[in-house]
Amino acid sequence: MTTALAGVLSIGLASCDLAPNYHPQKFLYPEGWEGKGPMVNASPADGAVRSDWWTMFSDPVLNGLEQRMLTANPDLQAAAEAFTQARDVARETESRLYPQVTGAAHMSDNKGSIGRLYNNPARSSSLVYESNQAYSGAATWEPDFWDSIRNTTRMQKNLAQASAAEYAVARLGLEAELASDYIALRGLDAQNAVYDDSIRYFRAAVEITELRQAGSIGAGLDVSRAETQLYSAQAGKSNLIARRDVMEHAIAVLLNTAPASFHIAPVKDVKMHFGVVKIDAGLPSVLLERRPDIASSERQMAAAARAIGVSRAAFYPHITFSAQGGFEDGGFDLASISRAFWKIAVQAVEPAFTGGLRRAALQRSWSQYREMVDNYRSVVLSAFQDVEDGLTQTRQFKIAQDQQQKAVEAALRTQSMTMALYTGGLSNYLDALVAQQDALQARLSEVEVQTAQVQSSVRLVRALGGGWSTADLPGIKQIDPFGPLQYRDLRTPKSVSGIDSHISTLDNDLRGNQASVSGVKGLTGRP
Repeated sequence: MTTALAGVLSIGLASCDLAPNYHPQKFLYPEGWEGKGPMVNASPADGAVRSDWWTMFSDPVLNGLEQRMLTANPDLQAAAEAFTQARDVARETESRLYPQVTGAAHMSDNKGSIGRLYNNPARSSSLVYESNQAYSGAATWEPDFWDSIRNTTRMQKNLAQASAAEYAVARLGLEAELASDYIALRGLDAQNAVYDDSIRYFRAAVEITELRQAGSIGAGLDVSRAETQLYSAQAGKSNLIARRDVMEHAIAVLLNTAPASFHIAPVKDVKMHFGVVKIDAGLPSVLLERRPDIASSERQMAAAARAIGVSRAAFYPHITFSAQGGFEDGGFDLASISRAFWKIAVQAVEPAFTGGLRRAALQRSWSQYREMVDNYRSVVLSAFQDVEDGLTQTRQFKIAQDQQQKAVEAALRTQSMTMALYTGGLSNYLDALVAQQDALQARLSEVEVQTAQVQSSVRLVRALGGGWSTADLPGIKQIDPFGPLQYRDLRTPKSVSGIDSHISTLDNDLRGNQASVSGVKGLTGRP
């Protein structure tokens, strides 16, 4: 038995890995990016995208919102639990590499009926009372000669790494969504301030037309036109307030807060103060190491390569060793070796004919691997498109912002001149009305263009990975949620790569009271 066991171990140590040699796909890249982002005076470190990339906008309210979202967002926590489950599946698969040991105990006290049909005590000397005790143990082990279990384990760990990358995708998406919503809300604040300024001007225009009509130097038509302009602006402001409330509700949900108890204090300023940030896009080849969705696709491709090895192993014999032994007695005398029993077995199973079952499984594995390769290339191309779109938009929106600012200055000059001419009786009110409409629309468009420019910076940061890198992925050895002999602290696994499964009493608090704890100005509960 010693010789046989040594032989089995030597074969197991020299087991054959039937998975193909895996290497990530390599692509030929262009030398640089076609689009060029906005360039401003800044030190080189200012353009590097960091994990807390939203701090580039220098807005303390946004910083506080992002921190709250990362702490309590339910979708992000669900993604963390999905990663935990993937780790557990890998651990379940890896457990098959170890001997499976079981124990059993049996104790019974039995009495037969004195009127039973067979072995009746009146005609037989069989026992009426008897007892039985047995204690046994069993162990089974599969040597995994063809690395079927090992490749399945590596496949599940690769998929767990892909799940970690998907968590990073979810986190980055939520961060970008919150930042974009907040920027849109501040854009609505600026437009609201524009409406307030214009409404004051239009109300003054109504008073001027009424005075001219009272002095018989103006027509009632001018008053009606001025009132139409005033009431239209007021209606536009009411519509804007509704849009702001809806945007605020969306932000509240991201923060695990019921919208009824959430409010962000508005900023009454016709200008947005985010400015233009410099973002270093880096080299195209580096993008593959910075995008979590690319990393997820690559890990799925690696898992598909391991699945080929599992399908190949099905062509070879499936060998299992088992041993069972214990003591059994009709009484309580279990100490004697004569009451012992044992069983040692070796089983080898090799399907002789399956009608092409294993060949079809192998061919499907190769096809699934090629599908993952194609998907990987598609994700890479989409990533390049996202970056080019972001670079183009940040550049063009900055140009449009500068041009629109000049248009606003011209429109305001025209508005002032036409109103002065009308007041002096040198022009009709229709010219002043058109100038007022043009000025209002130009100012609103200026805010919209600036909002789009800042939001395009958020999209560019997201396209560049938001400061994430493949170094943030958990290693293969970090995937195991617990050790083989660990039986404590199993409710939640130890966090790895910043992915933490946690339960907090604040999770079920949807009142938004955490706002007062954060101490962020401008973030309050509704009165």
